[in-house]
Parts: sequence; C-alpha cells; structure tokens
Amino acid sequence: MVFYWRSIENEYIGVTVITHMKKILSFMDWGIFALRSYHYILLLSQLLTMGEPSSRTWLEFIWLMAAFIAPMMFWFPGRRMNKAWFCILELVLGGSYFVYTVFHPDLASKADYLLPSLAMGYVWTKYTLWVIPAVVLMPFTFQSHSELSWEQTLSIGTDNLLFCFIGIWASSVANAYSQKNALVAEVEQQNKLLTHYAAEIEKMTLLEERNRMSKELHDTLGHSFISIIMSLDASIALMDHKPAEVKDRLIRLRALTEHNLDEMRNIVHEMGDEEESHLIEQVEALVTRFQENTGTVLTLNLLGTEPPLRFEARQTILRVIQESFTNALKHGQASQLNLEFTFSESTLQLIIQNNGKPIDKLEYGFGLTTMKQRVEQLGGSLSISSKTGAAAVTEVKCEIPLKGVMLHGHN
Repeated sequence: MVFYWRSIENEYIGVTVITHMKKILSFMDWGIFALRSYHYILLLSQLLTMGEPSSRTWLEFIWLMAAFIAPMMFWFPGRRMNKAWFCILELVLGGSYFVYTVFHPDLASKADYLLPSLAMGYVWTKYTLWVIPAVVLMPFTFQSHSELSWEQTLSIGTDNLLFCFIGIWASSVANAYSQKNALVAEVEQQNKLLTHYAAEIEKMTLLEERNRMSKELHDTLGHSFISIIMSLDASIALMDHKPAEVKDRLIRLRALTEHNLDEMRNIVHEMGDEEESHLIEQVEALVTRFQENTGTVLTLNLLGTEPPLRFEARQTILRVIQESFTNALKHGQASQLNLEFTFSESTLQLIIQNNGKPIDKLEYGFGLTTMKQRVEQLGGSLSISSKTGAAAVTEVKCEIPLKGVMLHGHN
C-alpha cells in the first residue's frame, strides 16, 4: 500500500510538471509570435500615419499585410507547424520589403530585419539551415546602391545573425523543454502501468496467501481432528472398563489439542518454522503423536542422509504425510502404515503404504489436490495407487528433485 500511494503521488507530480512545461512552451511560442507581430504592426501604423494615402501607399500596405499574414498560414502557435514554408514566405515577402525600403529612403515605414530574423531562428530546423546565410547576406544585396561602408553592411548582417542565433537559442530551450515534457509523459505512463501492476500484484499476493492459509488449515487441523476423534472413540469404549487408561488418554488428548492450538496460531500469525530444522526430527515427532493418539501400527524406514532443506520443502513433505495418514484412517480404515524415505544425491523419494481398503475410483478432492499442487510447485511428482489381492496395499509415492532452487537451504 505504501508503494501504491507513492505511485499515486508520483503520478500527481508528473501531471503537474507536464502542465507547467506546457505553459512554458506556450509562453515562448506566443512571445516570439508577438515580437514578430509587433514588427509588422509598427510598420503598418507608420504607413497609415503618413498623411494622404496614395496608390503607392496602398500597394505597400497590401505588401506589408501579405508579409505579416501569409507566413502565419504555415506557423501559428499551437495550430500550424510547417516551419520551412514559413521561412520561405518570410524571406520572400518580409525580406523583399526590407530591401525595398532601403532603395526608397523617403518611406516613412523604415524597416529593419531583426525581429523577423529572430522568428526564423526560433522555428529553425535542419531543413532551414539556409536561413542563416540568407539573413547575413541580405544587406550585401543593396550595399552598392545605399553607398554603405563595408563596416556598416557587415554590422547590419551581424545584427541579423545575432537575432537569428537568439531565436535558435530560444528554440533549443523550447526543444529541451519539449523533450523533457515527452520524457515526463512517458514516465507518467510507465508510472500508471506500474501502479496498475502493483495493485494486481497486491491482489494476487492476497489471493495466494488466502489459498496458502486454507491449505495449511486443512492439512494441519484435518489431520489433528482425525487423531482426536479416533482417540475419543477409543476412550468412550474403554470408559466403563478401564477408567485409568481413559484418564491417561484424555491427558494426552489435552496435550495434543494444546499443541494443535499452538500450531494453528503459528499459521494464522504466519510465524511458522522458518528457522533451520531437520525434516526427519519433525517426521519422527509426527509419527510418535499419531501412534499415541490413534493406536495405529506405523513403521519408519530411512535410506540415505538428509540434506539441508528449505522451510517450503519440509512443510510440503510434512503435509503430504499428514494427508496420507488422514486418508488412510478416514477412508481406508487402515491399521498398519509404512513410511519410507530415500535420499539420493539428486532426489528425495517418499513412499507411504497402508493396508486399508483399496481405492475403487481415485478422486482428487481439496486435500489431494492441495497435496499434488504443493509437490509440483517444487518440481516433483505425486502418484497414488492401490493393489488388491491377498494383502491389499494403497501406496502414495512422492518424488522431489533435490537440485531445485526452492528446495535447498543452508546450514
């Protein structure tokens, strides 16, 4: 949940940053556009305040209006972005009017080409590199006619170049903000996906934990209650004839019930036996308690040396044994059980046999399904078979590879 709320907070920050960047980009676009507009509006106002308009004045007015409006058909903030055609029309119309005013010094609307150079530099791309030499060389087209010195001509060209580079610099800043904006948008999208995945993982984790708890409670409590019920049945039968033995059984039943309560608390509170312990010791304790409470004859055979095992592996094997014992008594009414462990370098093999009634039709209920899933999660296999004849035998065989990542522990 901490991660989830942190993702929500990051998403909010990302949206704020994107909004802020969009405002900055929009402000820069409209600022350059306003400066260019100011240049042409100033020229138009000077032209209109000359006095009595003539046909030449109307021609110049139309020329200026075309120089002002036509390029905007290809670049307008937030609307149109054909920058190459904007530069072409700006130079053809605005640049030609600039040269025209030089050739006619009597015009009231004297023009320079600084702000248009700034605008073309701002919309600069790799396809409009020709703008830079164009604004620099423009003054040299009328140098001989205007009788300007080379220093003055060079100064005008340098001023145009300077404003063009200011526009290029502003464009670079805007592009940097734009790239950062795109990056923040991508991060925001990834953050949304991450938030979604976090919620899904949390849901899957809760579902998996619920399933694990149900399996643990079924395997542990189911086995324990079978033992308690059988011991109580025996106590009821002996109550009138052997009260001393019944008392001894009830004392052991109380101890077993207390043990089961402690085990259930460990499961509920997810305490478990995470510390390293030996599987065989746990199996021997389980066999001893089972014999004492059910009176079943049970033999335990060990072949090989037990390797270090993880908690998950030990718990799975114990649950297989418990479920097999419970089914043998509950469904097969078995009186004898044989438990055999075989440890080799690569495999742990567990065989549980009982002399109960053979299985006519094997059906995987909750217990058997859970047992099979536990084994398969460790890369192992589980099989159940029955043999009929003079000595009926039901066998549960479990094999688990010892080289699985989920199996080995460390001393």
